[in-house]
Amino acid sequence: MMKILREFFFFGISGVIGFLVDTSVLYLLRGYWGPFIARGFSFFAAVFVTWLFNRAITFKKKRSGMKPQNEFLSYFLLMLGGGVINYGLYSWLITEYKIVLENPIIGIAAGSIAGMVVNIATSRFILFRKDKGS
Repeated sequence: MMKILREFFFFGISGVIGFLVDTSVLYLLRGYWGPFIARGFSFFAAVFVTWLFNRAITFKKKRSGMKPQNEFLSYFLLMLGGGVINYGLYSWLITEYKIVLENPIIGIAAGSIAGMVVNIATSRFILFRKDKGS
């Protein structure tokens, strides 16, 4: 039980870091590419940073059994599940609410929370499922 709580705690920390990266990249790029295309780039950056954190800290006692580049690709593909929920909610909110369009951090936060449940499940039960000792 403590192991699960530890993983959930650090996955949450990873999510906060990813949220900060996602928001920063979006705010840097939205003036050039708009709120939709810029969000694709910001999502990719957040996935990369959270993968680094999760493999080093959250799931440090687990392994995927893959080479790092294959592990990242698998992680990215798995994160697309939560990403679809995340991006869908973000897109809906910025098209329906002017305050969210003017302050996209609101949409990023809502989408991130919604997608996190899918992302922790796929990370823990699909990618990082093997103990390092086995």
